[in-house]
Amino acid sequence: MERVENLADGKTSKSAEAKAGTLKRYERPRGGQARAISDLMPEVGRTAFRRFGFVQSSVVTRWPEIVGPRHARICTPESIRFPPGERHDGILQLVVVPAHAPIIQHVIPEIVERVNRFFGYNAVARVKLRQGEVKAPPASAPKAPPSLKPVPMELGESLRDIGDPELRAVLESLARSMATAKDKDET
Repeated sequence: MERVENLADGKTSKSAEAKAGTLKRYERPRGGQARAISDLMPEVGRTAFRRFGFVQSSVVTRWPEIVGPRHARICTPESIRFPPGERHDGILQLVVVPAHAPIIQHVIPEIVERVNRFFGYNAVARVKLRQGEVKAPPASAPKAPPSLKPVPMELGESLRDIGDPELRAVLESLARSMATAKDKDET
């Protein structure tokens, strides 16, 4: 909006502003709909995890899947430190129940291999152990073992060559769902 200035003294008169139009106070646009706290938590958690050395919070949340429930009961990840400017060859620091530290020390190569497989690249090169208290992971419902039934002929020969039973089960499930979706589209 234009301000009207008095040429004689260079000051703006309020009556001149009123004549030119009413001035509205600036209001910040609203952010839209209210967001659920569960939507905000990954952002808050990500910030906290990065502050304490974790690039991905999923390493902590999926630790029993990565190393197995047996090792998850006696050790837990504390941080991953990378060389400055790098995102590989980091140092994984684990908290281990004191009596089990020698056992974990023997399986460090396996843990490094599993963590790197989880990341998909050589994220961890070394492991440091710190003895301390470890919270047991929450008890989860037992998973059904992967199907050991033979692969149906209609799903193709390519699934028969897959050695990993879990991967084969997932791919079979995907193939079946795609087949049912195709059948629904044709009708």
